[in-house]
Amino acid sequence: MPASTLRSQLDKDGFVVVRSLLSGTQVEQLRAAASRTTALAIAGGWPHVRTVGKQFPPWPAGADVGIWGVQHLLHPSLPDSAAFAASYFGSDDNGNSGVLDVAKELLDTPDDDALVMELYNLLVRPTDGRDFALRWHRDDVPAEATAAEEAARLREGTAWHAQWNLSLCEGDESLIVVPGSHARPRTDAERAADPFEDDMPGQLVVRLGPGDAVFYDNNILHRGRYNGSRERLTLHGSVGHVAGGGVRARNVLQHAVGSWVGDCDFSHLDEKHRARAEGMRARLVKLGSESGDVGYSQAD
Repeated sequence: MPASTLRSQLDKDGFVVVRSLLSGTQVEQLRAAASRTTALAIAGGWPHVRTVGKQFPPWPAGADVGIWGVQHLLHPSLPDSAAFAASYFGSDDNGNSGVLDVAKELLDTPDDDALVMELYNLLVRPTDGRDFALRWHRDDVPAEATAAEEAARLREGTAWHAQWNLSLCEGDESLIVVPGSHARPRTDAERAADPFEDDMPGQLVVRLGPGDAVFYDNNILHRGRYNGSRERLTLHGSVGHVAGGGVRARNVLQHAVGSWVGDCDFSHLDEKHRARAEGMRARLVKLGSESGDVGYSQAD
């Protein structure tokens, strides 16, 4: 799909699906790494998790509940961080585009120097075996915002990030979006709807297979639905544009990446992608040093 089509579809709908972004070999390797990482978190060996029953950060460590996500895949202490870093910063062995090459098209920049390292996490089947759902939300606009406040916040965040879900399993149908809602305040019906409404007007279930990715504006009206009986291993990442400044700081730094990002080791990457990674990391560190206490986008 040409870059102009990718970007125009994102502008129009607030999301775009890219099929077969990963090769079969890449899917197998990352699925194995994701499975090991999930098992480590379940066993209590990785404290950075998203716990069932809580939608937004901060999530409690060591809580005796199920988890629905594993945080900080690029953390240098995570055993499989090298595999995840290669999938975030690199391309495949044949030179085919990785997620950041697609992100550059969506951000309308050909230059790696405009990219800022952000978040890379893993979304999983609820480990307590029970279904779990997230309420309808925009990632960086509180539900209590007035229509005018909502419109202002939507204008503020336009075009400064690319966020994606990249499925490693069959039948990922967790993400539900309202196409076009990234570009407007909520309607009266959307404001009045139950937070867990199963049939929001105009909603669309995004269906992904192994290696498929959906890139979306994180302020599109969306929710997540987690099936406790269906395997899920989905890479959930984002990258920022350097021009996003404080707007992106609030989205990213609330996840506490600043406490470890300076210790990342990218020596396993080839020269091209190591330079990309080091530059993106340096711009994230700079963002953190300039932003101070950003608080949290949402109360949960």
